[in-house]
This record gives sequence, structure tokens and C-alpha cells, in this order.
Amino acid sequence: MTNHLHEGDLPDGALAGATSVAVDSETMGLILGRDPLCVVQLSAGDGDAHVVRLSRPDYDAPNLKRLLTDPAVVKIFHFGRFDIAMFLLHLGVVTAPVYCTKIASKLVRTYTDRHGLKDLTRELLGIDMSKAQQSSDWGAPKLTPEQVAYAASDVTSLHALRNKLDVMLQREGRSGLAQACFDFLPHRAALDVAGWPDIDIFAHS
Repeated sequence: MTNHLHEGDLPDGALAGATSVAVDSETMGLILGRDPLCVVQLSAGDGDAHVVRLSRPDYDAPNLKRLLTDPAVVKIFHFGRFDIAMFLLHLGVVTAPVYCTKIASKLVRTYTDRHGLKDLTRELLGIDMSKAQQSSDWGAPKLTPEQVAYAASDVTSLHALRNKLDVMLQREGRSGLAQACFDFLPHRAALDVAGWPDIDIFAHS
């Protein structure tokens, strides 16, 4: 298992042939429009991770953008709503098709309200993730080895989580509902970017 650090963009040929790619991002904060997108990490599910430190503010990353919009590649996220909104805002792309392990978890793990990646990974995979670097400075001109390892850990288990959750979704008869949620997710992210992050436009009031 190898973590590859790239500056500015994915190199040509990286992740070629993958039909599904786990994706996550690191930002300076959690406020759309205020906090910049800094890092995108990806894995094809083979144990390797590609960590891309983006060039700001131009975000010239054609290979990454091409992958995020490739209709033949499913992008697997955990709480993809935030990442997809960040990609729309800063990279100018609509990420699709997508799968979100947090949405899947909420649809099938109704016996708990703990749907964070750390909790999900511990229960379903028996892996105890460290979140020590989560709040570090992702806008720094150089990432530390600890930051790279942390970023990689957020994507290297998502394929296995998807497999576990798919079995549970099928068991509970909610696979179709989950897919409908995944299909809508880029639109939900677009609503966040457009100014409706907290308002349920489907609600009566």
C-alpha cells in the first residue's frame, strides 16, 4: 500500500481503468464560499491512495476534473454533499455518478445515530481510524507525512464500506431508495452552493 503525493493535479494515467474511485477532500474549514478547497485524495480500492495538493486559486487540474465527471466511474464518498459542493464551487464541475457511505449508513444502520466515518469503519471493518490530523493546516505550502497518511486513510476503506453497506441495503430492501438519493446528491450540493444549505425546500413551511 502506497500513498502518492501529487502537486496540482493527478498525473496522466493515474487511476486509469478504475470503475469506482473513493474520493475525499480537505479544506481550510467547513463554510462554503469562505474556506478554500486545498487537497483531494483518491483511491481505486487497491490500498494505494493519490493525494493531490491543489494549486490555488486557479485550481488548474484537468485530469482530476475529468475523473470527477467521468460517467463510467462511480465516485465513492463519505458525506459527499460537502465535497461535491466544494468541487462545484472551486473546480467548476458537477461530480457524478456518486455513492455516499453516510447516506447508505443512515438508511440501514437505523439502530444508531453514529454515522461518522470513524464509527462506521470501526463497526463494519474493525478498523480504528485516527482523526488527529483532521483539523491541521491543509493550506500549508507543504503537507507533512502525517497529513498525507491521514488523507489517505479517509479513502482507502471506502470501497470495503460500500460493499458491506450494499449487502445491508439489499437485505433491508432499500437499494433503490439509496440509488435515488445518490442520484440527487449533486443537486443537493448545488442547492448548498446556490444559497439553500439549511432550508428544506420540500418542507410545507
